[in-house]
Amino acid sequence: MSFIFAAVAFVFFAKTVSSLYHFRWAQRLPSLGASPSDGSPLIRCSVVLAARNEEARIERTIRRLLDQRGVALEVIAVDDRSTDGTNEILRRLAKEDARVRVQRVESLPEGWLGKCHACHTGASVATGEWILFTDADCWLKPDAIARALRVARLQKADHVALTPGVAPETVGGQAWHLAFLLSVVDWISRVNHDKPKAYLGMGAFNLIRAEVYRACGGYEALRLTVLDDVRLGLLVRRASKRTRAFIGGDDAECHWGATARSMIKIMEKNYFAALDYRTVPAFVVGLGGPAAWAAAVMGPLTGTARAGGGIGFGFVDLARGAPGTPARLGLGRRLADAFHFPGFILRRAEFGYYNAQAGRHPVA
Repeated sequence: MSFIFAAVAFVFFAKTVSSLYHFRWAQRLPSLGASPSDGSPLIRCSVVLAARNEEARIERTIRRLLDQRGVALEVIAVDDRSTDGTNEILRRLAKEDARVRVQRVESLPEGWLGKCHACHTGASVATGEWILFTDADCWLKPDAIARALRVARLQKADHVALTPGVAPETVGGQAWHLAFLLSVVDWISRVNHDKPKAYLGMGAFNLIRAEVYRACGGYEALRLTVLDDVRLGLLVRRASKRTRAFIGGDDAECHWGATARSMIKIMEKNYFAALDYRTVPAFVVGLGGPAAWAAAVMGPLTGTARAGGGIGFGFVDLARGAPGTPARLGLGRRLADAFHFPGFILRRAEFGYYNAQAGRHPVA
C-alpha cells in the first residue's frame, strides 16, 4: 500500500514539474502595444459561428464581434435548424449592420454532423483572407482578433488557437478549468515549438488563413468528426503549416462548463473522441484517474505517514493548476498558496524566469 501511495504521489509531483516547464510556452495572447498604425489596409477576417437555439446569448456574441478593432470584419452566423428565436435575432442584427450575414440550415445532409456542416456552410461563403471559427456563446475582447493576426504575422503562422476562457460559477468549475488547462498545456507547448507530430485547435477560437483552410480540405474533410476543432489543427499540421496556441482567459470568454457537473457532461463526449474511441485506454483513464484522486484523499488517513501524506501533498500541489496559472486567468491564488509551499516556491522561480526574459516572446 505504501508503494502504491508513493508511486501515485510521484506521478502528481512529476505532473506539477512538467506543467511548470510547459507553461513557459503556454502564455496569454500578447498585447498590440502602443505602436501607431503603419497606414496599411486592415486585414479582412470572416468570423464563422454555428448557432442552434442560442437566443439567450447570440445577440451579445454578435455585438461583441462587431466591436472588434483593427480588423476588417464580416460575421457569418449560421442558424443550424434553430427552433427558438435565434433566427429572428440574427435577421434583425443583419438589418442593423451590413457586416452581418445570416445563413440558414433547414435540414442536415446525410453524412454530416450538425456543427461540422454549419461551419462548412459558413466558410463556403467567407470572403476574408482569414477565417475565425468561434462559438455562439463565446465573447471576445475587442482587440482579440487583431492581436491574433499580429502574432500570426510575426510568427509566420497560418493558424492561431486560444483555449476557452470559461467563466466559472463555482469553485468546482474553477478547479475543473485549471485541470483542463493541465491536460492541454503540453499540447500548447509542443505546437509552439513546431514539434513534427504536434497539433491543436480550439472551438472557442480557431483562426486560420483562408487559403490554407481550403487547401487542407476544411470542414468537408471533418464532416463526421466529433472533435472537429482539434482535428482542424491536425489538418493544418498535415499541410505542413504552422500553428500558434495561447491561453484564452478573458480574451475568449465562454459560457459553457461553468460548473464541475456541466464540464463532466461535456467531457464525456470529448475525451472518448480524443482517445479515438478506444475502449481499453478509455477504461484505464476512466478508472485510473478517479482511483488516483481517491488515493490522494484517503492517503493521509491511512496511517502510512510518509507515503500517505506525500500523495495528499502531491495532489494539493497538482490541484494548484501549475504555478502562476490562476493569475493568468484572473483567478485568486492566495488560498492555493496557503495550502502548498512548494507550489509557492516554484511560482517564484517561474516569475523570476519571466523577468529574465522580459520583452521577449516565449515562442519567438
